Amino acid sequence: ARAALDIQTGGGEVLAGIPHPPPVLAATESWPPNAELARRNLAPLGGTVVEVADDAGLPFPAGSFDLIVSRHPVELVWPEIARVLRPGGTFLSQLVGAGSNRELTDFMMGPQPVSQARGASRARAQAGAAGLVVVNLREESRRTVFNDVGAVVYFLRKVLWTVPGFTVDGYRDQLRRLHDTIQSDGPFVAHAQRCLIEVHKP
Repeated sequence: ARAALDIQTGGGEVLAGIPHPPPVLAATESWPPNAELARRNLAPLGGTVVEVADDAGLPFPAGSFDLIVSRHPVELVWPEIARVLRPGGTFLSQLVGAGSNRELTDFMMGPQPVSQARGASRARAQAGAAGLVVVNLREESRRTVFNDVGAVVYFLRKVLWTVPGFTVDGYRDQLRRLHDTIQSDGPFVAHAQRCLIEVHKP
């Protein structure tokens, strides 16, 4: 790639690990503390970071990039990806699939409906509607193993959407029950749903 964009880069940690950055390297991030961290992490690579909402348009001219990537995006605006991607360019992403870690969500909150706002079929339809061609689409369910309740607390404080509004005090009874379950039955296992998608712009 001669010009690459990382959408929703977080703190830029993943992007900062590339061994050979392209001449043009840009990233977007919506959360100001992460954007500042990403600026520091990507400065040695000559990367620029633009703060932009996850559901907003991309602040770049049409046809700016021949490679766009995004790891675990919150939301993708497919028409904008198609707009800023050059003809012949590639978009590659690992999406979080529908019902990811739902075993943990349901244990803590009771049975919850699975949102269809995520997943492979929706991504394929949205990419196609934006004029992009899906050339590779794979789904995987990965085991997430919690050996103790402390690991659960750490995870829920980091992966906020698993149990929205989680606090230790607010979920003390569920955490006690989960601790007892792990002590008696062994590690608690959930499954992280992932979707790898590669699309090209004709």
